[in-house]
Amino acid sequence: MTTVDVESLKQRMAAFTLTLQDEICGALERLDGTARFREDPWTRPGGGGGRSRVLEDGAVLEKAGVNTSIVYGELEEQFAQKLQGEGRTFWAGGISLVLHPRNPHVPTVHANYRFIHQGGKAWFGGGADLTPYYLYEEDAAHFHRTHKAACDRHDPAYYPRFKAACDKYFHLRHREESRGVGGIFFENMGGDLEKEFAFVQDCGRAFLAAYLPIAERRKDTPVTEAQRFWQEVRRGRYVEFNLVYDRGTVFGLETRGRTESILMSLPPQVRWRYDHHPEPGSWEARLVEVLRHPRDWAGQGG
Repeated sequence: MTTVDVESLKQRMAAFTLTLQDEICGALERLDGTARFREDPWTRPGGGGGRSRVLEDGAVLEKAGVNTSIVYGELEEQFAQKLQGEGRTFWAGGISLVLHPRNPHVPTVHANYRFIHQGGKAWFGGGADLTPYYLYEEDAAHFHRTHKAACDRHDPAYYPRFKAACDKYFHLRHREESRGVGGIFFENMGGDLEKEFAFVQDCGRAFLAAYLPIAERRKDTPVTEAQRFWQEVRRGRYVEFNLVYDRGTVFGLETRGRTESILMSLPPQVRWRYDHHPEPGSWEARLVEVLRHPRDWAGQGG
């Protein structure tokens, strides 16, 4: 690994996440038009803290969380051994967001970018992924193409590699389906940390361009009770992934972060209907079929 000033990277990553949080929250408040983010600064007893921002009951966003955190100290020995670094001393800083829109024609979206330093090892990780309730193929293609453009500015090999990693990671094995239509996901690229930081910044700044046009296009689409029902059923899958598989949730809880901030990713209204299956040939059934067979969205026509 190229010799870098890790302490400088920590400071710059912390500053970047706070600036990006401001930019994204401002844009989302303008999108919603009615609600505002509530800010909760918090401190972690073992070291560090964060700035949580949550918007609820908006006209467009039923629940949205955009959180930043910088935590450090010592890990429990058992958990420290599960990470990629060395020893128990750690530092972790990043931004994480989850948006649950009110209208089921607007997809849920998640993004997370982080920098972790454990012992003598430091690495970046993160990504963004889209979870529609009703599949508009042009929306999925736009989301993927925007992130592909960010990847291509750094290395043409990034997007296919990170798209495949996203499809693999956001997979509910017990359901045999993906959480959504994916995006990009990476962890410990193993290269030049300065170049990786530039890449992380580019990806973070691509978020609004990837998501806002979709939300603007779909937010006023008429909704039926049956469509709202389907949205709540699919939100159940989102909860299942976050509580069973999500590494960020596990990391936050294991490092004794703020529970309310960690679980802000959970949707406000959700349901589990026993053995529910959509009608064959329906719009809902077509979504499930796509979730079982990931597509090359960036290369798709339209």
